[in-house]
This record gives sequence, structure tokens and C-alpha cells, in this order.
Amino acid sequence: MANETPLRADAQRNRERILAAAEEVFLERGAGVSLEDVAKRAGVGIGTLYRRFPTREVLLAATYSDRFLEFAEASRARASALDPLSALRLYLEELVQYTNLYRGIAVSLGTVLQIGTPGCLATSEEGSRLLLRGQKAGSIRSDISFDDLVCIATAISLATEQHSSPQSHIAHLVGVFMNGIKRGNE
Repeated sequence: MANETPLRADAQRNRERILAAAEEVFLERGAGVSLEDVAKRAGVGIGTLYRRFPTREVLLAATYSDRFLEFAEASRARASALDPLSALRLYLEELVQYTNLYRGIAVSLGTVLQIGTPGCLATSEEGSRLLLRGQKAGSIRSDISFDDLVCIATAISLATEQHSSPQSHIAHLVGVFMNGIKRGNE
């Protein structure tokens, strides 16, 4: 997705309208909303939507891309000031918070992160980098993978997405997980 060919002006306008409509509809009604509703809000036909975004996950990834890019850049900027466990813990907490932005996206998180938008790539690369940093420092078990982090983020997102103020619950659940992946708990 990151190396797409440039679009004609009208196709680019349609893409932007679809993304803006998707953002509105996903925020209002969650990630499970019908894609026909997104197309209708954007003022385009469903075929136009599917030409640009062949699956719900591709549309979600495109809609989230800028947000994920900012998230990854912020994590990278602050990580050197934190010890490896704290940096990974903060990354995981914030990943869950970002995931909870659209109700219902948690079930697709793993797929969305693999789509290949700049934000999805940056988020995955940053999580992998922080995990490897913790493993090299000897503070995180060597048998933990980035896919494990995504599974935990998905589970915590699902467990907290209905809470009216989930911050403390997210922090608690991430803390439980982080205690489990510390070196010496193998």
C-alpha cells in the first residue's frame, strides 16, 4: 500500500471522501458498521469504495494510518529516556488506547497491522524494536514475539472497549502481562 501509483484527481477526491466518511462513521458507530453506510456517507457507490479498499481491514488500516504513524513516532522519540520494560509497557498501553478509538476494531487488529500502510508498518516496526531492545537487555523473555504483543493488545482491547473510562483497567491488564514476560518467568 505504501508504494501505490498516483491517482487521478477525481479518484484521489473519492479516496479522501471515503476516508473522511469512514472516520466519521467508525467513530459514531464502530468498526463493524456496514461499508454501504460508509459509501453512502462519502457520496460514492459501493463499487468505488471496494475498488480503493477491497476489505474492511484495508479501509480500517487506511483510516488509522496517520494516527498509527504519530503513535509510532511518539513512542520512538521517548523510548530512549525509558528503560526497556517501561518503554514496551507504555507502547502496549497506548496501542490498546488507539485500538479502542473505534469500537469493534480489536478483533481485526492483527490483520490491520499487516496491511502495509505507513502507519501500520511504523507501529509494527516500533513494537518489534522495543521488544528486541528488552530482550537484548535481558529484561524480556526470549520466547515472546511481536505477534504475542498483538494478541495481548487485542485481548485487552476487547476486555476494555466497553468501559466508560478504561485507562486504569488497561494499565492494570498491561501490568499483569508485563510481569508475565519478564525474564526469569520462563
